[in-house]
Amino acid sequence: MKHVEERPYAEPEAAARKLIELAASIPPVQDGRIHIEKLNAPFLYQFKGTGPEFGAGIKYAIEKGWLELHESGTYVRLLTSSDELLAK
Repeated sequence: MKHVEERPYAEPEAAARKLIELAASIPPVQDGRIHIEKLNAPFLYQFKGTGPEFGAGIKYAIEKGWLELHESGTYVRLLTSSDELLAK
């Protein structure tokens, strides 16, 4: 008997891929900037992710070179084509 539900974004790679998918669907505002709240709100409320899963996903995407997080933490930029990343 299982008492704990499986979390779809418990793995940082799964969370990062969902964040890339979200980022690809959001039109950038300036110089490819995507405000972090445009990723955070849907990830937490629509897809039922958690704060730690969001943080781990962002960190994973940065380490892999998929996203760039501004030092202020207010926006990200896609660094690679989302088509390449989402095809895997």
